Amino acid sequence: MPQAVQSLPYVAWILLSALAFGTFAFAAVARQLTDATVGYLRFAAVTAAVVAFLAWLVDGGLTPTPDLIIVEPTPTLASLRALGLVLFVVAAVAYGMLLRRPRAAQLLGLAGLGSALLTIGAAAFGWAPTAVDAVPLLVQLVMLSLVTGGSLAAILLGHWYLVTPKISDRPLLLQAKLLLGLVGLQLLLFIVWTTLGGGPGQGAFDAFSGGNLVLVVLRLIVSLLFPLVLTAMAWRTALTRSMESATGLLYINLAAVMAGTIGAAALYLSTGLLI
Repeated sequence: MPQAVQSLPYVAWILLSALAFGTFAFAAVARQLTDATVGYLRFAAVTAAVVAFLAWLVDGGLTPTPDLIIVEPTPTLASLRALGLVLFVVAAVAYGMLLRRPRAAQLLGLAGLGSALLTIGAAAFGWAPTAVDAVPLLVQLVMLSLVTGGSLAAILLGHWYLVTPKISDRPLLLQAKLLLGLVGLQLLLFIVWTTLGGGPGQGAFDAFSGGNLVLVVLRLIVSLLFPLVLTAMAWRTALTRSMESATGLLYINLAAVMAGTIGAAALYLSTGLLI
């Protein structure tokens, strides 16, 4: 079976998990630091729960991967990965229901973030060939989650301004600034990994050799530099309360970021390259 076909369930798992975890994280941060509306926060939490449930369905169909770089996890780590998704779904739903109870919402927010980290950690240490290789993979999965899910959370928030235009601009400004910083951090990681190595057996500048050069360059231009410009433009646009324009920019950003997440996941699974 071709590597591309074998990697599809894992790519889907990574994408769905990233969307769920990052959306919840951005909503939780917005609740703590801004005056984001309860309606938005509840919708974001429920959306995260639904997407995580889809990831859990995909998780049950992950099969051994003889032609991929990743290895089959131990039964314990596989069970922790699935359990983490279940705990996240429960925490996200409960968070959305109890948002008006500050203490309960804060505890559930921490529980949701903790279960997300448990899931990602179990995936990284279960799939990586060695514990040393698991550390950069863990960093990659965390960053993909924050940027991909954060992009979705920002779009959901942008729609709230379209129907209730008089709400505070602080939540969207915060999320746009967070995305700008996180994409910038992803760019720095790209530079480190492609020049020094990071994945299993990945040496300095290996990413720029062989048949993966086009994918690596596209990752840099389309899903790192382009989103960096888009998020900066969205933040500047939100400063003027042009929320419709900011939301449009964030839509384009989400498409570029998701393409990058899919490409980065597929490249690691098939070749072990971190980009």
